[in-house]
Amino acid sequence: MEPEVMRQQFPFYNEMQAIFTARMQRMLWAEEEGGPGTSSTTTKKNKLAQGQGMTSEEEEDEDTDGEKGGLKKKASKKAKTMASSGGVGANVSSIITNTNNSINAVKEMLEDFMKQQLQMEVQWREAYEEREEERRRAEMEWRQRMEALENERLVMERRWREREEQRKMREEARAEKRDALITTLLNKLRRED
Repeated sequence: MEPEVMRQQFPFYNEMQAIFTARMQRMLWAEEEGGPGTSSTTTKKNKLAQGQGMTSEEEEDEDTDGEKGGLKKKASKKAKTMASSGGVGANVSSIITNTNNSINAVKEMLEDFMKQQLQMEVQWREAYEEREEERRRAEMEWRQRMEALENERLVMERRWREREEQRKMREEARAEKRDALITTLLNKLRRED
């Protein structure tokens, strides 16, 4: 997979990449400190096997263990290498201690990171719930205002209709009076003729 796709799928990609890069640099430095001719891990294992009198089956077992093993096995192999090459026991114990310290430091970093992630998630949830509650409140207020406006519109429309009806009734009454007056005037004029 491409690194960009990995970043999208795995949220801690950058942190893990930094850890693995640092680990790889440490391994390269350790190989360089071992001297020339020890850059290959298989040559190291072969020299270890020859120095300790291992059989080919034990070498294969060690190969599979080496593939599956973690930092602790690497530290113990480094300790064996130092001891077989004439290193001082204090160096071996200091390497093991340093490795254990780095493992503990990584564990603490990961625990701190997880705590921070949990705190951030809790804060995010609280902020989201507050925003959601505020949105609900605003929506309810808006609905109440719209209902009040609708009721006010209905009341005003009813009043307008009532006024219109009253105006029409007054006009009809005036028209009737006018018609009656005109008819009486016409009747008087006919009588006089």
